[in-house]
Amino acid sequence: MDAFGADNSTETDWISLVEGNSLGWVTARDERRLVGFVNVISDGQTHAWLQDVMVSSGARHLKIGSQLIAVARVECSDAGYKCLHVDFEEHLGSFYIESCGFTPTTAGLMNLQS
Repeated sequence: MDAFGADNSTETDWISLVEGNSLGWVTARDERRLVGFVNVISDGQTHAWLQDVMVSSGARHLKIGSQLIAVARVECSDAGYKCLHVDFEEHLGSFYIESCGFTPTTAGLMNLQS
């Protein structure tokens, strides 16, 4: 999927990567083609995080992203998690806050690769 920004010519074992590091994931498909993806990770107790919320370029503006997040929200709540976190770039704020219902918070980021 082009949203990953990865070299699609190589055979990356995405299933193994995600299964080894995730609570679960939500996907959207257009027949057999993957058009949306969100990885849900957790601390195993009360906090879950959305990582890699992506929608392929040809499927954007169809509410696929907000539907993926809605499914993740329900599943995390049903599993007993108390909070769902997401980090995002400033230009995506209206999507996460207005379209998906997140509350703005203060967070910190440390760049480990200079």
